[in-house]
Amino acid sequence: MEALFDGSLTSGMMILLFLSLAIACGFEFVNGFHDTANAVATVIYTKSLKPVPSVVWSGIWNFLGVFLGGIAVAIGIINLLPVDLLVSSGTGAGMAMVLALLIGAVIWNVGTWYFGIPASSSHTLIGSILGVGLANSLLPGHIFGSGVNWSKAGEIGLSLLISPLIGFTLAALLLLLLKRLARNPKLHQAPEGDTPPPWWVRAILIFTCTGVSFAHGSNDGQKGVGLVMLILIGILPASYALNMDCSREQLTETLAASRELEEWVQHEMTAALIMPASLMASPVQQEKQSLFRTLKDNLRVVQAKLAGKSSVVEIPKEERFEIRKRILLITNAFSKLEKEKQLALPEEVLLSLKARLKALRNITEYAPTWVIVAIALSLGIGTMIGWKRIVVTVGEKIGKSHLTYSQGAAAEIVAMSTIGLSSLLGLPVSTTHVLSSGVAGTMVAQKAGIQVDVVRKIALAWLLTLPVSMLLAGTLFLMFRAILG
Repeated sequence: MEALFDGSLTSGMMILLFLSLAIACGFEFVNGFHDTANAVATVIYTKSLKPVPSVVWSGIWNFLGVFLGGIAVAIGIINLLPVDLLVSSGTGAGMAMVLALLIGAVIWNVGTWYFGIPASSSHTLIGSILGVGLANSLLPGHIFGSGVNWSKAGEIGLSLLISPLIGFTLAALLLLLLKRLARNPKLHQAPEGDTPPPWWVRAILIFTCTGVSFAHGSNDGQKGVGLVMLILIGILPASYALNMDCSREQLTETLAASRELEEWVQHEMTAALIMPASLMASPVQQEKQSLFRTLKDNLRVVQAKLAGKSSVVEIPKEERFEIRKRILLITNAFSKLEKEKQLALPEEVLLSLKARLKALRNITEYAPTWVIVAIALSLGIGTMIGWKRIVVTVGEKIGKSHLTYSQGAAAEIVAMSTIGLSSLLGLPVSTTHVLSSGVAGTMVAQKAGIQVDVVRKIALAWLLTLPVSMLLAGTLFLMFRAILG
C-alpha cells in the first residue's frame, strides 16, 4: 500500500486514484445492502433472529467470505474485458474504462435499491463490462463487437440465466421433500407473533443464512477486488502490474512454464512444416500459425525479462507492465486456439498445457491483502446499513402469505449450495436472483400463490439490468474517453 504514497503520482492522478477507489468501495457497499439483504430476509421473517443481530451476523460472514474466498471470480470478471483495454496502461482508455464501469454499476444498483427491487449486482457489473467493450469497439480502428471475450461472456451469462431457474425449481422440490419428511404442521405454517421456530429448525435457518452470507462474500466480493485491481494496475502499473510479493520459487516456476510452453509451440510449428502447401495456405492454418507466432514471440519476451531475476523487485519498473501485457496476450492467443478448436490434443496434454499457463500467470493473478480487506469491510458494513427495503420485498411481497419456517430453510439451503458451488468454479452468479426465485418457488410449491405485480417488477429488473447497464457504461465510457483522451 506504500506505493500509493511514494510520490510517483501527480496531485491530479492521486485525486483520480482515490476517487476511483472510493467509487469501487461504494459499489461493494451498495452491493452489501442490496444483495445481502436476501440472506437475512428468511431468518428475520421466520423469527429465527431479530433484525439487528441477523444483519450484523451476515455482515461478519460477508467480510470473511471476501477475505477467505480467493480471487477466481475476480479474475473471471477481469477476463471479460477487451484485451486492448487491459494492455493499455496509464492511458485515457484505461481510466475511462474503470470510471465507466464503476459509475454505471453504482447508478443502476442504487436506483433499484431505492425502489426496493431485488436486482442483481452481478448482472449490473457484467452488463457494464460488456457495454464498455462494445463502446470501445465503436472507436476508429476497431470492428464492432471485437475485443469482447464472447466465450467467457456466454459462459457467465449462462450461469446468470440458469441460476434463478435452479433456485426456483430446487427450492420448490426441497420444500415438497421437507413436507414429506417433517410432518409437524407447525413447520409449514407462518410464525405466530415473535415465537421462534423449534431449535433445530432455527439452527438450520441460522446456518444457511451464514452460508449464504459467506458464499455471497466469496462470490460478489471478489468482483470488487477485481475492480480495485484494474484501478491500481491502470494508475500504478510499476507497483501493481505484477505481484511484488511473488516468491523466488514462484518466479522460477513462471520462467520454467514459459520455456516449456515455448518448446511445445516450436514443436507444433515444426510439425506444420510437413503439411501439404495447399493445406498450409488455408485461412484456418494461416490463423493458427499466426497465433503460434504470437505465442512464441511473447513467451520469448517474458523469458528475457525474467531471466536471472530472483524477485519481482529486481525487474525494472518500466518493464513490469510489459511482462503483464505479454502474459495477457499469451493467454488470449491460447484461448483463441482452444475456442476455435485448433488444438487437436489428447486430454492429458491439454490439461498439462493449462497447468503451465496457470503457472505462467502466477505473478499476475493476485490481490494484495489490503485490497481484500477494504472490499470485505465495504461489503460487510454495507450489509449492516441499508438492508430493510430489499428484506421487506423478499419477506413480504413475493408471496401472498407469510414465509413459513420450511420455506425459509428450503430457499436458503438451495441459495447457499448454488452460490458456494459457483464460487468454487469461478462463476459469478446472482445472490438476489437465486434466493428470491427460491422464495417464489417455495410459494408455488406451498400453493400459497405469488404476488404477480411484485414478481413482474423483479422479472422486469432482471431483463432490463443487462441492457440498461450496458447502455449506461458504454455511454459513460465514450464520454470519459473524449475527456481523458
